[in-house]
Formats: sequence, structure tokens, C-alpha cells
Amino acid sequence: MHNTTGHRSPAHRHSGNPSDSNAVLHDQEFAQFRDMIYRIAGITMSPAKKQLISSRLAKRLKYHNFTSYGDYFRLITSPQGKAELQVAVDSLTTNETHFFREPKHFDFLRNRVIPARKAGRGLRIWSAACSSGEEPYSIAMLLDELLGKEPWEVVASDISTHVLEKARNGLYPAERIPEIPKNYLNRYCLKGVGDHHGTMLIEQFLRDRVRFTPHNLTETPAKLGEFDVIFLRNVMIYFNQETKRQVVARLLPLLRPGGYFLVGHSESLNGVTDDVRLVVPAVYQKPER
Repeated sequence: MHNTTGHRSPAHRHSGNPSDSNAVLHDQEFAQFRDMIYRIAGITMSPAKKQLISSRLAKRLKYHNFTSYGDYFRLITSPQGKAELQVAVDSLTTNETHFFREPKHFDFLRNRVIPARKAGRGLRIWSAACSSGEEPYSIAMLLDELLGKEPWEVVASDISTHVLEKARNGLYPAERIPEIPKNYLNRYCLKGVGDHHGTMLIEQFLRDRVRFTPHNLTETPAKLGEFDVIFLRNVMIYFNQETKRQVVARLLPLLRPGGYFLVGHSESLNGVTDDVRLVVPAVYQKPER
């Protein structure tokens, strides 16, 4: 693995780790946040998620010296609270992810999608809920290995501007190293040394091959072009059935005929759309014209 003294750790606005607020999230306040995140992001939060909302927003209460979640809710729904509203949405929509998560999907790219592409034709893949970037960088490593300088592009989007910034930086804790195959580590990753010990940086040339853009899945996508593969993994579990239908209906027009739509292995498009067919578990194909 390469070593470097040249990459910088991300800047932090505050030093230390602020302790959590002692405020209690009451049921009425929970309902307000639950309804807000459903309205903005289409995410359904059951009563079991009350503790998640409480813990993720506690530091924001501490930051603003609020003593109640109600006070914080009034801030983010006020005209002067638009910036903090984005922080709240970021806090509540960021999901755990890993490099090369669900490896059978990457085997499918390697063994089915890439060999079947038409010679000279560019391959475009969309990571439609990319979180902090592990998924699109995993895709990019595979494409760079197999296609090299042939035309290919990875587009990655997420509702959270905070995680998109983190993804663009490509800087991760060294604990993520075991998730990446050794040959990819040697080729695409820099191990921090000295002051940067304990971090790993994605090589600049690979970061340049991934285009990150903000996108809310409950809204019509911008003109991103047509894709050969769309990854929408481990996000629909947070949607109710109607929201799933609406989200998939917005994305499928951007999938070329014959293209593949990938969902998480705990997810299914059964009852969501009839416009694709199941190929292998968690992989669907749009019919050719």
C-alpha cells in the first residue's frame, strides 16, 4: 500500500466531542420530526426510530444551547433556520455503508454487465443513494480495473450535502481498509502517515472519475442522461409502498432498455413496478425495446 504525507485531514469546526443534550424527545415532538422527514425525504420512521432521532439530534441541541427538541424544531421550521434544516436532514438520512457491500452485485458487474457491453460504447452507472461514497468508489475501482481508459462514468447522488462533501474528499478511517481487496488498496488508496495516521485517501485520479451531485429521491431527477446500471440499494427499506413506487417510477426512465436496476438483498421490487424483470436476486432488468 502506498504511503503519503500529502493528504490533509478534514477540518473540524469545533474541537472535542460535545456531550449529548439532556433533553427528552416527547411523543408529540417525535411526531413533528417524523412527519417532517417523511415530507422532505419520503422516509417513514416507526416509533422504534424515536431513539435514533433523539440521539442524532442531541448534539444539535447542545450546539444551539436548546433545552428541548421542540425549540430545535421551531428553529428548523423558521425562515432563518433553512441552513440548520439541511443539517437536521443530513443527520436523519445518513445511513451506514461499506466498500464492496453485497459483493455478488460486483460479481454481476464483472461477469455479466461489462462483458456484454458493446465495443466502444461508454458504460454509465448511477449510485442513486451513495451516502458517504463507498459504493460509487467501489464501482469505480472495478470499472477502472476492467475498462481502464475506455469510456465509463459513475454518477453518485444523495440527499445529504454533508455526506456528499465527505464523499468528494474521499477520506476514510483506516478501519475501512479490510473492506477493500488488497490489489485495489495498492492501486487506488493512500495510507495516511505521520499526522494523518489512521486515515485512508482515495487516489485523486479515481475521485475525478466519480461525479457527485445532490438529489432527493422523492423529486424528479435532473437531466443526468441514460444509465446502463442504477444502484438503489438499502434505501427503500425506509420507504412505504407508495413512496417506493413513486421513487422507482422516477428512476426507471433514466435506465436504458436492457439496463439493470440493483436493490439491496433485503429489498424487492415485487409489487413496486412491473416494468422490469428479476434476473438474479436483487437484480432487475429493463426489457429491450
